Amino acid sequence: MKKFLILIMLLFPALIYAQKKKPAGPSTFDLLIGTYTKGKSKGIYVYRFYAETGRLAYLNEIDGVSNPSYLTVASNNKFVYAVNENGKLGEVSAFKFDAKQGKLEFINKQSSLGADPCYISVDKDQKNAFIANYSSGSIAVLPINKDGSLANGIQSMHDDGHGINKERQEAAHVHTAVLSPDEKYVLYTDLGTDKLHVTRYKASKENPLTDAKPPFVNITPGDGPRHLVFSNDKKHVYLITEMGSNVHVFDYDNGKLKEKQKISFLPAGFKGQTAGAAIHFTPDGKFLYASNRLETNNITGFAVNEETGELTQVDQISSFGKNPRDFAIDPNGNFLIVANQDSDSIFIYKINKATGKLFRIQGSLDIGNPVCLKFTAAE
Repeated sequence: MKKFLILIMLLFPALIYAQKKKPAGPSTFDLLIGTYTKGKSKGIYVYRFYAETGRLAYLNEIDGVSNPSYLTVASNNKFVYAVNENGKLGEVSAFKFDAKQGKLEFINKQSSLGADPCYISVDKDQKNAFIANYSSGSIAVLPINKDGSLANGIQSMHDDGHGINKERQEAAHVHTAVLSPDEKYVLYTDLGTDKLHVTRYKASKENPLTDAKPPFVNITPGDGPRHLVFSNDKKHVYLITEMGSNVHVFDYDNGKLKEKQKISFLPAGFKGQTAGAAIHFTPDGKFLYASNRLETNNITGFAVNEETGELTQVDQISSFGKNPRDFAIDPNGNFLIVANQDSDSIFIYKINKATGKLFRIQGSLDIGNPVCLKFTAAE
């Protein structure tokens, strides 16, 4: 009995330490929120995110930024870039970013070389920004100066095709411009022509993008390709379609794509209006989520087969608002945050890391027309 008590006394401090041990990864991040400024929103908002509890606290905002509907953060965390989705007069804005205070400072803006820019990405070396111009059906390249400012655009690529839906696909409508993990390629989607384009990328002063061979893959007619993500192992591409609300899974190898699965994320038997929106992985790559709008307004979760990359649905839950345009998963993989564009609301979900299921927790934000969420490191 005495030996047993001594053993318990020796183990007790270790047990207490194990209970108090903090979760792996940083405990705080910054969450940047892009919006449409046609309602009560005035620009871009920055909140501090507490990764252990899922709590959000206001830090800062910058107003006078017209329709910053999509954002990207430079790899050095010192600059933020936003499209200005203003019809024919599409522009792109650059900002200095103080991650400690969550403060944005305007640097400059340039033409997006097209109409209604809706997506922007930047290479890791911060040499070029890539912009998808939806209404003009083009992808544009804008160089980035050493001070983070944007230079005049140097290249624009456009497709003159159309799709089978006369109302939505009367012309090309480019929706994304995503760099491959090795940054040798830029992939961009065209909702209007049902194509996923592949271009070679090499940083240069003129025409950094050239068509790959083959230059595109065809998507199911009328599906309307929208956003895409790469798997963690870089072997697969996952494409979400807006009009069909499907996820297309491709094997990927050095710029070449081969489709292997197409899976719907509509509720069983659903016949109403739908519009797929955003698609994101958990940091560990085990689960993939997709949002759906209009009459569905939900988030669907998929488990990812580690060997084949194929998907199996594991969850479907309401977004508790109208038109979940975007969502983001915190870098520790504990929480998923949803932006409901047409109900001015942002909700927080806890992720079950074993099953992929989502559980809404207490707390929300009232933000006018939230349409883009980006996590970045807090300093």
